[in-house]
Amino acid sequence: MTKAKPGIDKNLQNVVKELETTTDLTAHTNQQLNQKHMDQRHEDMLHFRKKAYENENQE
Repeated sequence: MTKAKPGIDKNLQNVVKELETTTDLTAHTNQQLNQKHMDQRHEDMLHFRKKAYENENQE
């Protein structure tokens, strides 16, 4: 394994640079992303309940 060189980590520099250039989301875009996330959670819960119901009836 190689020794870490003293100084600033190049990977961290790239991350900071990318975060600095990221534009802020508008309220509308942020709401759309949040809604997409909530829809996915809802679909996952429906799928989970369906699987639990099927497993319960198989026994």
